Amino acid sequence: MIRVSGLKKSFNNNEVLKDISFKVDKGETVAIIGPSGSGKSTLLRCLNYLERPEAGSIEVGEVAIDAEKPKKAVVNQLRMQTSMVFQHYNLFKNKTVLENITYPLTATKKYRRGEAETVGQNLLEQVGILDKQEAYPISLSGGQQQRVGIARALAVDPHAILFDEPTSSLDPEWVGEVLNVISDIAQKDKTMLIVTHEMNFARDIADRVIFMADGYIIEEGKPEDIFDNPQHERTRRFLSKYGRQVSTENNKEEPALVMA
Repeated sequence: MIRVSGLKKSFNNNEVLKDISFKVDKGETVAIIGPSGSGKSTLLRCLNYLERPEAGSIEVGEVAIDAEKPKKAVVNQLRMQTSMVFQHYNLFKNKTVLENITYPLTATKKYRRGEAETVGQNLLEQVGILDKQEAYPISLSGGQQQRVGIARALAVDPHAILFDEPTSSLDPEWVGEVLNVISDIAQKDKTMLIVTHEMNFARDIADRVIFMADGYIIEEGKPEDIFDNPQHERTRRFLSKYGRQVSTENNKEEPALVMA
């Protein structure tokens, strides 16, 4: 379970996250959509303290932290609760595919090398690139590199997996294969939070969709509610740019913010 309350984050004078609150249940897949600059990626990076928020609280699994008085030990515990799949893969270029996956197991989980390699090979088979285990990232396609990143995220068996625009750096020909891998993971009741600009994918995979804009959660609900009958004018405007046929019923402007 993930619970966020009153989260705020600024860069200099630019307030990127403004009083964000929401919850993700265990085993739930939540897609976060919204325009560029709305704070989606920053939100994910705050959840594992790659970015440090100024206010609010974060709870992941059994670890909770108060952003105004974080303790180093608790920050480290929080980071252990999640794995991140990055836009640009973030693989070690000087390590093989298998070594990229086994490194966090041996370095942080204290697995023996043989045990870590067995886990890594099983995951590479799961994502369809076991034959690339001895290859280096530079020799792989973007889609293959991202599948390595997904396998690495799964290896440490986190409480939740955070996907930050996992297809944004891919050529169109590789997008489908990565989305298929993520869809397969979603069937295994993994808790996942996915920032994505793939609207069809968000609609198909998510149990719930969060729409963000201007640093706020504007609206959230089941995919069919968000995509077929959004309640907020800001959501309707965003979805119309993707060719969505959104309902114009109840077309009055909603209050400025709808918090989770």
